[in-house]
Amino acid sequence: MPIRQLSETMINQIAAGEVIERPASVVKELIENALDAGAARIEIVTAGGGLNLIRVTDDGSGIPEKELPLAIARHCTSKLAGDIHDIHSLGFRGEALPSIGSVARLSIRSRTANGDSAAEIGIEGGRVSAVKPAAANRGTTVEVRDLFFATPARLKFMKGERAESSATSDVIKRIAIAFPAVRFTLAGSDRSTLELPATDDSPEGRLRRVAQVMGADFPPNAIAIDAMRDGVHLAGHVSIPSFSRANALQQYAYVNGRPVRDKLIAGAIRGAFADVLPRDRHAVTVLFLTLDPAIVDVNVHPAKADVRFRDPGLVRGLIVGAIREALANAGIRAATSGAAGMMAAFRPGAASYAHPGPANGHRSYEAAYRASGFAGFDPSRSSQRPLDAGFANGGFGENDQAAFDAGSLHSADARAGQDEAAETLLGMALGAARAQVHENYIVAQTRDSLVIVDQHAAHERLVYEALKNAFHSRAVPSQMLLLPEIVDLPEEDAERLALHSETLARFGLAVERFGPGAVAVRETPSMLGETNVQQLVRDLADEIADNDTVDTLKERLDRIAATMACHGSVRSGRLLKPEEMNALLRQMEATPGSGTCNHGRPTYIELRLADIERLFGRR
Repeated sequence: MPIRQLSETMINQIAAGEVIERPASVVKELIENALDAGAARIEIVTAGGGLNLIRVTDDGSGIPEKELPLAIARHCTSKLAGDIHDIHSLGFRGEALPSIGSVARLSIRSRTANGDSAAEIGIEGGRVSAVKPAAANRGTTVEVRDLFFATPARLKFMKGERAESSATSDVIKRIAIAFPAVRFTLAGSDRSTLELPATDDSPEGRLRRVAQVMGADFPPNAIAIDAMRDGVHLAGHVSIPSFSRANALQQYAYVNGRPVRDKLIAGAIRGAFADVLPRDRHAVTVLFLTLDPAIVDVNVHPAKADVRFRDPGLVRGLIVGAIREALANAGIRAATSGAAGMMAAFRPGAASYAHPGPANGHRSYEAAYRASGFAGFDPSRSSQRPLDAGFANGGFGENDQAAFDAGSLHSADARAGQDEAAETLLGMALGAARAQVHENYIVAQTRDSLVIVDQHAAHERLVYEALKNAFHSRAVPSQMLLLPEIVDLPEEDAERLALHSETLARFGLAVERFGPGAVAVRETPSMLGETNVQQLVRDLADEIADNDTVDTLKERLDRIAATMACHGSVRSGRLLKPEEMNALLRQMEATPGSGTCNHGRPTYIELRLADIERLFGRR
């Protein structure tokens, strides 16, 4: 077949297939144009899920009448000064409007601030109409009707109206978070009105906008992030570990104000929460990265959803480090959702909760211990049993063990001679222990709340943190292999592993080059016992290629530490004396991440006095 030039209409339709995936894509492109025009108010109207009608009206600077034909011509833009690496606007390619016009009926009506009247231009399936006078206020109105009428095959791939409307709403919310000073409204015959009033661009204003989008329960359960490294600034909020979701849909990330869905950022968030959330739970995050446009490429995807950083290791390290530091500095906090669930359970007629297994929710000691594969650890003789022998940094006395042999339930109030000490404890974050109920739950009181602590889950986190500190404060013990394990790899993977050999050696894995396309493994971490060295090395090589880290090995060691902590912590059904309960509460207050156990479950629930009074009708 001879080579021939494609028609302009076909070129635009091909471009539309890349840029315009669904109605939400149209809304995204039109809102970005409005924001680049300086709009303070943007109104969106849809019908038929956006397939029948999309109308976006803004009060921006408008388009001069003589430039309207250029607005719908390919690769014509007012947003790019000439350097493709110096992009400060949301749009820059000049493809959105001509792409939309090639597959739909598009009209643009606009008036500038100094214009005496408005003008309108239309394009239908790639055919452009003449510019004509129109009536309009300052700003621009873009109307898209019968989307994909010119490419009916694309219509077969559209979902139902409800799904398309939901996708459109999500796009608007995602963009609105980055522009709190802009008022957004969404209305139409196929959905209820969404209105996001303008706030301001301060941190408080941004948080108010986040609350509008994500709900009023996010700010009370959020931790502020503010960090800078080598010219890259990270700001925003992340949820406390006990406030999580079953999917990652409520993880919002922005690069220089542009909403992105970048796997590097998502992986960094997952890594930062790795040891405080289970694998099937996800943190709620709103993160803003601000950096020099020259060191980030936003032109790697037609929809501009992906970006590429010049130094991905720097960005990942900044996100992981900033989130972990914020979690450590936030102190101990309980999610408000836990109190809400407790309130619902206390109301008359609430459904009873039947626990399907043991009080601590784990398998039997022996079964779980054997499954862990760590045969060299005996919790009964471990020095890391804080309630028996005390933490390395203190917290429990030598004589506390005698309390575990008590055979009756103790009141933690200990009224005789301890009123003054209890009054001091009431001012602590977790208060003064009052009782132990059902041989697993510590009931404590603060000045304005009631706290219920799961003693096994709480102690499990404390032991885990102690073990982690012990592992990572010195080199992990290793075991020498009788015969070195030779792992064949692509040459570039072998080179990457060799570059990280010092870090791997600190974790007990001795790796060295063995020819151009292989590595030799001479030692493995003792904690791993018998392990598949070939698979471990290949997993590490893949992770280094993706993220330039060796977190896979660290996560394996941390999982073993979690298993050891589970078996080495105080068990459910064990009676505690008042001083032991209070010592556990104090240690929780001093330990980062103690609001959740190693499995991501909350270690305590706090119910405010005001909520209790409402339960009894006193408020």
